[in-house]
Amino acid sequence: MTARNLANISEDLLEWYDSHARTLPWRNPPGEPLPDDPAWPYRVWLSEVMLQQTTVAAVKPYFEKFTSIWPTVDDLAQAGEDEVMAAWAGLGYYSRARNLVKCAREVAARGGFPETEAELLKLPGLGAYTAASVAAIAFGQRAVVVDANVERVVARLFAIEEPLPGARKTIRARAEQITQNARAGDFAQALMDLGSQICTTKAPRCLLCPISGHCEARVNDPERLPKKAAKKPKPERRGTAYWIERDNGAGQEVWLVIRPGKGMLGGMRALPDDGWSAREDGSGEAPLSGEMRNLGAVRHGFTHANLSLNVVALEGEPPGEGEWWPVEQIEEAGLPTLFAKAARLALAS
Repeated sequence: MTARNLANISEDLLEWYDSHARTLPWRNPPGEPLPDDPAWPYRVWLSEVMLQQTTVAAVKPYFEKFTSIWPTVDDLAQAGEDEVMAAWAGLGYYSRARNLVKCAREVAARGGFPETEAELLKLPGLGAYTAASVAAIAFGQRAVVVDANVERVVARLFAIEEPLPGARKTIRARAEQITQNARAGDFAQALMDLGSQICTTKAPRCLLCPISGHCEARVNDPERLPKKAAKKPKPERRGTAYWIERDNGAGQEVWLVIRPGKGMLGGMRALPDDGWSAREDGSGEAPLSGEMRNLGAVRHGFTHANLSLNVVALEGEPPGEGEWWPVEQIEEAGLPTLFAKAARLALAS
């Protein structure tokens, strides 16, 4: 494509975005000046961290909850990690929540967010995508923002046949070509919106696409792009979680523990278990002793493995360190999804 055609892509896309931009609680209206609000970069950064590998619909209530409890990055920096982890429960990929606290504390110590992509990359938990998106959206800096939606749009626009992940270098280079200096944040969000609303994974709506006239894949089944390498089957793991309950005279309580800070679901409140994540075969640690009753099993998919977690009611004194939690308030314990499933199974039994 010529330089003029590349510029036309940007112009056509921004014109479409001005009329079709999604209204989101963390977004500035298209074409508007950046908000003169010290909390603006915080809101952009928080939303981008939450949106990693998570849908907009799932993120909205969490974003509203976090910004209600912690309206500024300084507020979040002063929060306890356990509070943040509990508020994050159910959103998944819990290392994001731990890095959220680390990053907030560093930003607060610096007196605010740095404005450049290079400096943002130095903050805990900010990879290439998040640093670029914050630089562009929060500060109007020219940055090449590439998420899964943008990958799809660019792969089709330039008919990039190389399969992912190998194609990512080429996709980024092509995205660089169409990224203009003006309206950096709007352009990044326009590409994301185009991928989520028009240039979808299945049945792309090419007749409604504002840049279809430039798309090299349109006449040759755009749905086939981007090509992806065949996925390896996920390994299966097994484990056991223990439901240990007592009557304290005023009501029922269940024993909860805090998982180790590192590793899967690190730092989260959970039911005690047999250490199922310790070994690839899922054998874990030696089971607890005592009178047991099998309550059934729950299934959960992680990025790298599937888990079948057996839930067992155990009579006797609880092991190790932990806390008794009111059973009637179990939904307020901030359990990650896996252990929330296990608790619901135990309660139903």
